[in-house]
Amino acid sequence: MRPLKNYTVVLRPDDNDTFVAYVPAIAGCHAWGETTEEAQAELIHVFEMILEEYQEACEDLPQ
Repeated sequence: MRPLKNYTVVLRPDDNDTFVAYVPAIAGCHAWGETTEEAQAELIHVFEMILEEYQEACEDLPQ
């Protein structure tokens, strides 16, 4: 399985003075935070949950 660091992560401002971080290659892999650091930290948790789901299904993450 590829680690998160091998994926393109997009980080941008969002509504209400928050930030969103997401991985375009993986559906549902996105997170929000009040700062860029919070959004990125939350994205790590989301990625780990998605990775676990793929592993349980014996599937590879998208390239």
